[in-house]
Amino acid sequence: MWSHGVETESLGRLALLQGADPAALEKAARHARCRSCEPGTVLIDFGELSDDVYFLLEGAARVVARTGEGYEMILGDLSPGEAFGELAAITGQPRSANVTALHRSRFCVLPGPAFMELVLASPAVSLRLMRYLADLVRSRSERLFELAALPVRQRLYAELLRLSRGRGKPGQTAERVVSPPPPHHVLAARIGARREAVSRQLSDMEKAGLIDASRSGIVLRRPEAMRAELDAALRGAERAVNALNLS
Repeated sequence: MWSHGVETESLGRLALLQGADPAALEKAARHARCRSCEPGTVLIDFGELSDDVYFLLEGAARVVARTGEGYEMILGDLSPGEAFGELAAITGQPRSANVTALHRSRFCVLPGPAFMELVLASPAVSLRLMRYLADLVRSRSERLFELAALPVRQRLYAELLRLSRGRGKPGQTAERVVSPPPPHHVLAARIGARREAVSRQLSDMEKAGLIDASRSGIVLRRPEAMRAELDAALRGAERAVNALNLS
């Protein structure tokens, strides 16, 4: 069930909206509505003609893109405080991705026109939105280049390094860990590969002493070696692209 209206102070604490014009924020708060949802609830779907902007308050959600052939690729997971759906509010175009709740979640929704009015009235929010979109374009471009130019092994390196965090106290070990460990089919959807290929590469990486996989997590034993091999592969791919452009 939707609850209508949100406290202005609560809305202003959201990362994207901090520093918003007070009067515009108060007006936007009157248009906002919030609700909770169960895991698996589709919040935004491909091609949907809507322009609401969502703010995740509790839980987690997953963003998935779909190719023209119907193939789906995981673009990332959202955590509390993050916004999504802003592209449709800005462009007026149909939704380009699916966003589905991973856990029981709570979110706040602003209608597109109310969101844009708030952005245009608040220089701090406008600047933060531009920086967010610039970071999004940069990260998506990197992912697209990896998908087009790298073999599965190096794409898997890149994703594991992105998902991992330091293990133990700083300075004690270079090891990193991905915990909880994503299922193989989820890793495959993140890097645009088949599950069987990912399973095979993980097995080979474990035999080579690069990782240690268990039910509790994937430990990256030699992340510096993985990073070095990934960087070398990226440099080689960039040289190949430059050579093609010059020919």
